Amino acid sequence: MNLKTESKLEKLFKQGHFVITGELGPPQHSDGSDLEHHAAELKDIVDAINLTDNQTAIVRLSSIAAGIHVLKGGATPIIQMTCRDRNRIAMQSDLLGAYSLGIRDILCLSGDHQSFGNHVQSKNVFDIDSIQLVSMVKNLRDEKKFSSGAEIKKAEPRFFIGAVENPFSSDLDLRILRLEKKIKAGADFIQTQAIFDIAKFKEFMKQVVDKGLEQKVKICAGILPVRSAKALNYMKNEVAGMSIPDQLIDRFEKAEDKKSEGIKLAIEMCQELKEIKGVAGIHIMPVGWEAALPEIINGAGFLPRPTVL
Repeated sequence: MNLKTESKLEKLFKQGHFVITGELGPPQHSDGSDLEHHAAELKDIVDAINLTDNQTAIVRLSSIAAGIHVLKGGATPIIQMTCRDRNRIAMQSDLLGAYSLGIRDILCLSGDHQSFGNHVQSKNVFDIDSIQLVSMVKNLRDEKKFSSGAEIKKAEPRFFIGAVENPFSSDLDLRILRLEKKIKAGADFIQTQAIFDIAKFKEFMKQVVDKGLEQKVKICAGILPVRSAKALNYMKNEVAGMSIPDQLIDRFEKAEDKKSEGIKLAIEMCQELKEIKGVAGIHIMPVGWEAALPEIINGAGFLPRPTVL
C-alpha cells in the first residue's frame, strides 16, 4: 500500500474496510484511569477513539494526555485540536509532542466559543482557523516545514489528518465549498456533525458524490445516541447546525424505555447510513454513555472489527 502515515485508520481505509470510531470526553480532573479503562473495553469494539479538546469550552484533561491513556489501554487515539486556545507556535509544539509519544491521528476543529463554557471571561485565540490548521499539519508532514517556513531538520510529525463538517447548514452549497477547501488543505478524513435527519444528509452526500469528493477524502457519518425527548428538543432548539425531525421527538415521547429506544434508533441509523454512497465509516459520539457503544456496534453488525494487514 502507498501510505502517507503509520496510522491504523489510514491502513483500514486503504484496505477498503468500513471504519468505526468512537469518542471519549476527558475528565474535568487529573485522573486518567477511567480513560484507560474505557479504552481497554473498547479496543476491539471501535477502530479508534476521539479525545475531545476542552469541549464546550470547559477545562478538562488535555486531549494529548488523554490520548496517552488510551494508548495505555490498548486502543488507537485520535486527538482533537481546536483553534480557540492556542496560537500556531503552541499548536506546532503540541503536535511535535503528541507525535513523539506515539499519537498518529488528529482531528482539526475551530472549537466551541468560550461563551458556551464556564470561563466566559477567558480570551480566545483563533490565530488560525480550522482550514489553516489542516494545512499547517499537512505542511509539517509533507513539506517538513513549520508554518514560518523554517525547515524541520530531523523527524517530522506524520499525522493522518481529520476535519469536521456540518451537512445541515441552511446554505448547503457553502458547506460543500468548505468541504472542498478542507480537502484541498490536506484533510484525509472527515467526521460529520451528529446526524438525525437522514433525508437531508442524503442531499449533502449526493452533492459530495456528484463532485467526486468521496474519492478524495474518507467521510465518516456522525451518530449521537440519545436517551430522551428532552435531549432531542434541546439540540433542536439550542444547538446551532442541528436538524432534528419532529417524528423522532414524537417517537421518544411515546417510548416506554427511552434508553432501549435510543440504542434501537442508533442501530437503525448506522445500518441506513452505511448504505449511502460515499460514506466510508461511522463516528459514534456517546457523550457520557460509553456503555451503549458495544450494543450499538454489535447490533448494527459491525463486529468483529477488522485487523490491519
